[in-house]
Amino acid sequence: MLNFKKVAVGVFIVIFSFASNLVAEETWKIASLNWQPYSGAKLINQGNSIQKLRELLRKDGIRLIVEFYPWKRAQLKAKGDDFVGYFPAWPEEVTEGFFASPIIDMSEIGILKHSQSDVSFSDVDELFKKYHVGIVKTYAYPKVIDDAMKKYPDHVEGAISEVALLKKLSAGRHPVAITDPNVMLYLAENSGNSETELIEVIMEKELVIAFRNGKDNQQRMKLLQRLLAQ
Repeated sequence: MLNFKKVAVGVFIVIFSFASNLVAEETWKIASLNWQPYSGAKLINQGNSIQKLRELLRKDGIRLIVEFYPWKRAQLKAKGDDFVGYFPAWPEEVTEGFFASPIIDMSEIGILKHSQSDVSFSDVDELFKKYHVGIVKTYAYPKVIDDAMKKYPDHVEGAISEVALLKKLSAGRHPVAITDPNVMLYLAENSGNSETELIEVIMEKELVIAFRNGKDNQQRMKLLQRLLAQ
């Protein structure tokens, strides 16, 4: 004969444990952009950098939700209280109202050219002095590039995205472009474009989370530092 008292206690324990797990599970929601291969709504695991962050947070049982937008819109959306922030960002792209996390991943900045272009230069300053240079105008470039852009504004050719930048470079609108070569070459390969070549990598760049300012994110920052130190 069933002991209904024991059954009831057992059911209560199962329900209580399930409810406790639901309460304990934390969710981080971030805004991101389609920046393949680092991040992308249609990529496996939503991109290499998103995967690294997701696996890192999984160590502490944290669930990661990512919403993808054009870059400027992603930065605006991340101001909402339901968002932790935006990622992946170069440190220069951590805007007012946000603070930078430790390094989650690494990217690169390089100079690319149309295969038909004959390009020679000694440094970034001379590159902008001699040529019209394509850039993504929604990005905040490192100081050495930003200084050259300000010095030779008439030689700066802005594009709204990496895709638009690739199209302009391929069409000969400008002989060279500066951006992450991994992104441009990924897009070129997947669009059947064989006319885009990497000249050189200028620097490696850190990728961080731009945390929205707030006490809740200060605690998340400490948790992230602990996870990265493990």
